[in-house]
Amino acid sequence: MKNAFNRLGNITVVGLKAIFRNKLRSFLTMLGIVIGVGCVIVVVAIGNGATQSIQEMINSLGSNFIMVIPGASTQSGARIFTGQSTMTIEDADAIKAECPAVGYVTPIMRSNGQVVAGELNWGTQVFGVGGDWPFIRAWNVAEGQFFTDADVRAASKVCVLGKTVSDNLFPNADAVGQIVRIKNVPFKVVGILEKKGGNMMGSDQDDQIIAPYTTVMKRLMGQTKVSMIQASARSADGVQDAMTQIEALLRQRHRIPANGDSDFMLRSQEEIAQNNQQQMKVLSNLLVAIAAISLLIGGIGIMNIMLVSVTERTREIGIRMAIGAKGRHVLMQFLFEAITLSIVGGLIGVLAGVGVSAGFAKVSGWPLMVSTSSILLSFGVAGTVGILFGFFPAMKASRLDPIDALRYE
Repeated sequence: MKNAFNRLGNITVVGLKAIFRNKLRSFLTMLGIVIGVGCVIVVVAIGNGATQSIQEMINSLGSNFIMVIPGASTQSGARIFTGQSTMTIEDADAIKAECPAVGYVTPIMRSNGQVVAGELNWGTQVFGVGGDWPFIRAWNVAEGQFFTDADVRAASKVCVLGKTVSDNLFPNADAVGQIVRIKNVPFKVVGILEKKGGNMMGSDQDDQIIAPYTTVMKRLMGQTKVSMIQASARSADGVQDAMTQIEALLRQRHRIPANGDSDFMLRSQEEIAQNNQQQMKVLSNLLVAIAAISLLIGGIGIMNIMLVSVTERTREIGIRMAIGAKGRHVLMQFLFEAITLSIVGGLIGVLAGVGVSAGFAKVSGWPLMVSTSSILLSFGVAGTVGILFGFFPAMKASRLDPIDALRYE
């Protein structure tokens, strides 16, 4: 046992001396492993952060969220939007009255406009909604209150501002109770929405004004068709039932034949989440493949340098064998050097990956999540690469004939 420990100590000392004898070459050998391990950690951190961010954005849409988008048509086998809405307020009322799986419903009117308050103005989106909208979007009012169903029925000129609009129009004053002009129509501000941040497309959700849909239809747009209908299922498990009920009802109301295509499309929170997660999965797999190629190149670099080292140290190997070293001892010697290069390279790669992730997150504001599993995985792969790509040179060294090795010049 003592001899085994002594032999292991000698292998470690000789191996470290061989590595430090050529510092620059050893560092360049490790560089491929460093880059590969660092890439794996950064890629996984980006993927985890993106997944979390997308989930938060989807959750910000609301509770059990369903969109009914009008104007869908099939042309040449592809579903497209014609821009012609066939959806009415009566459709939204019917959904609320006749679809038991649906909890809340609101028509949506969408318009753009320049909003003026005193000497300040701001270009933003104006959405006309009903009284159920805050419950569908799970969006509370931070100041003041939301307008009532009575305001909707009376087409009152009242509105609720998003935080961005409020900050730009009333930077030094309380916006509640103030008057803003939207397309020259005066609206009284009754509330300020909570701040929500960006959506999945990168747009600022707080850069909008909410008003009764009846007011937007009559005073701002002059339309009788709605831009969209938003709904919320009574429970998360009932989203699919709600979508089925809505589709059946609207097809009946729009007199669409059994074999005809619907003139609208339904989208749920779950579908939006699945689509975005699938896209992120494809991107993450692509980046992981690039990182894996870096590790492969790093392994080839280790094997190449170890083969060169075997050639350079042929006479040394012959001397060691002549004084009693066995082939397995030489094998362990070179394998130790290869594994050491891989592990040290892996450690540097881990530190570099964590550092780059933290720096990228700080500069870009993008959330990155470095996971323990990615660190352990990349570190384990680095060690495996050292064993696999170091074994062939080590085996070649262990099989050298001592006499031929001593004669080598």
